[in-house]
Amino acid sequence: MIDYIRGEIVELTPASVTLECNGVGYQANISLNTYTALNGRKSAKVHIYESIRDDAYVLYGFAERHERNIFLLLISVSGVGPATARVMLSSLNSKELEAAIATENVTLLQSVKGIGAKTAQRIIVDLKDKIKTTEEADIVSISRIPTLSAVAGEAVSALVMLGFSQNNSQKIVAKIVKESPALSVEAVIKEALKRL
Repeated sequence: MIDYIRGEIVELTPASVTLECNGVGYQANISLNTYTALNGRKSAKVHIYESIRDDAYVLYGFAERHERNIFLLLISVSGVGPATARVMLSSLNSKELEAAIATENVTLLQSVKGIGAKTAQRIIVDLKDKIKTTEEADIVSISRIPTLSAVAGEAVSALVMLGFSQNNSQKIVAKIVKESPALSVEAVIKEALKRL
């Protein structure tokens, strides 16, 4: 089992990272929070979850062990798979998710695309005893703001990789960027996830 990969960041998008370690490139699906943490860095240590199925071998990467732990808890809930857990960790950071579960905040969980009332309640019932309450969420700052067209392009690309249609993603992203041109890629994607 792979616990983590430390290597040079060869490619980084809002949905995935490719790390080169000893001449081998490992691609891992990531959340927006991990993207923000890795953005601008040349190398990184990424904590890994391996999803091994009959038809696929997929790696999920996390900048922090805590985010991976929350991911593992989320996928232990019936009806929540790796893709849904990744969308949840892209909409809210791991500390916010932990706090929402601990305080039984169904409304906040339902604000995540694809999470209905029943799933939100199931997550709370299954996980509230397994997590610790946190006082405040981590705030990750973005070191640089890319140009407008780069922001829109990366946002659309990430949404498509998360499973949304290209056409809908382009329309929503264009509208968000027009309304708030100074938003970062992460902020645009988070807003798009609420609207799609």
